[in-house]
Amino acid sequence: MHKSDWQEKGEGHRQRLRDKFLDQGIESFTDSEIIELLLTFGTPRSDCKEAARAALAQFKTLPAVLDAAPDELQRIKGMGPKNIFALRFIQGVARRYLRQRIVGKHYVRSSREVADYLIHSMRGLQHEVLTVIFLDAAHGIIDSAVVAEGTVSSNTVYPRELVKAALARNASALILAHNHPSGNLSASRQDEELTRSLHLICSFMHIRLLDHLIIGSGDQVYSFVDQGIMGRIREDCRHLLDRVG
Repeated sequence: MHKSDWQEKGEGHRQRLRDKFLDQGIESFTDSEIIELLLTFGTPRSDCKEAARAALAQFKTLPAVLDAAPDELQRIKGMGPKNIFALRFIQGVARRYLRQRIVGKHYVRSSREVADYLIHSMRGLQHEVLTVIFLDAAHGIIDSAVVAEGTVSSNTVYPRELVKAALARNASALILAHNHPSGNLSASRQDEELTRSLHLICSFMHIRLLDHLIIGSGDQVYSFVDQGIMGRIREDCRHLLDRVG
């Protein structure tokens, strides 16, 4: 059976996109072209151009399309389970790549890469999660893990489990990070209380809590250290420990 003119035209277009990437790299692509090519991984014989444009029009940015929930993507004409699988899969690959890339690096020299990983893995989530970056005594990055999901507060995060995870990795220092699904990039009273409680508990175990980061809806990160909150918490805990001692 001869291929239809439409099929030949579509395959030629997709091949041109692949050749364009090999010759000129990802920077030569528009966001719409990137989404289109990703969608074709799921349905290689379908024309995905209009679905890609509709997705970008709906969600506005490439990250927002990749972060979108499957039920949101299914509302777009031309977007089916196989297309959605392709988008979700590439999102998962990107998260694993960014996570594994930071392991073994020195935090201070790689803080931007850590921020990139946290932004990519936590931005767009519809619920709060608490991620911990585990570090050795020289502040080399050992690992990262999600230790709590749901509303992140002193009532929902179990310090014993966090300390247990740190000891299992022989971690000497920690960095906390959680997201604000609302997009608000500031610390709440509950965020400060949680940080104070965890800092105090970690101090008893000779584990340093270096910072607490908040991930909003954009590419910015709120740092307790940069805002001076971490310094106040350390001072408060030092006075408390001095009284106990």
